[in-house]
Amino acid sequence: MLTLESLRDLALAHADALRAPVRNLELGGRTLDWSDGPHLMGVVNLSPDSWYRESVCLDPEAAIARGRRLAVEGATLVDVGAESSVLTAARADDLQQRHRLLPVIRGLAAAGILVSAETYSLPVAEACLDAGARALNLTGTTRDADFFRLAAERDAAVILCFVEGAHVRAVGDLTLAEDPIPRLRDHFARRIEDAVRRGVTRIILDPGLGFYYRNLQDSATRVRHQMRTFLHTFRLRELGWPLCHALPHAFEYFQEEVRCAEPFFATLALLGKTNLLRTHEVARVRAVCRTLGIWQENRSP
Repeated sequence: MLTLESLRDLALAHADALRAPVRNLELGGRTLDWSDGPHLMGVVNLSPDSWYRESVCLDPEAAIARGRRLAVEGATLVDVGAESSVLTAARADDLQQRHRLLPVIRGLAAAGILVSAETYSLPVAEACLDAGARALNLTGTTRDADFFRLAAERDAAVILCFVEGAHVRAVGDLTLAEDPIPRLRDHFARRIEDAVRRGVTRIILDPGLGFYYRNLQDSATRVRHQMRTFLHTFRLRELGWPLCHALPHAFEYFQEEVRCAEPFFATLALLGKTNLLRTHEVARVRAVCRTLGIWQENRSP
């Protein structure tokens, strides 16, 4: 059971990290100021294999309508992806990804909505930036140097996802540890150094909790790992960059109430000082953020 005592012990053990500042980001003429509270990234899935049915849109018109609705509900960014990370999902080649992504990105960008494109393909990433995407949600690691040069040239943000494999569709077992942060810190520190050296000025760090590793099929093992990582994420603030989490689902525990899972995990992510929450449930998660914010607003000086 998660207790106040365990939260107290965690905060006391890493008090310096709790106070570490992270950079605000300017994106598409807007400033993402994390001192104002967390920001939300809504999800539009363009693959028919994505299991979160509420986020699946199979034509550009429906996808643009969903993206516009997510922005009205409170999403600062809309993340658009063309290939599901579900293990059994069909792969989408570069041509198919561009066919799915580009009209949606163009439509959302024309509406003044900040768009991030989820991909591990360099040609797809370049086409998405041409279409108006402002951020690359990078779910691979094999061509970092090229991705970083591209982001620097286009003045785009890069969301660095922790991936143990060439890309999100090529993962096997996850290296599990009682303390997940040292491995995450080492991974991100190396990639941050490379990105900054190549001119990237907007970086967001994502520990990659939404990916399908083979040894996390047991629900209790997976959810314990996710909860621990959420609560410890604030320790990555010492790297100086904002933190993002894709909120998971835990269907085995929530069952018919699975749409309540992301708001639950959002609470843990916010306790861990996450700056950007990637969610299929923008309205529900925004309500959680607003409610938790009341505590801060009403604290005595």
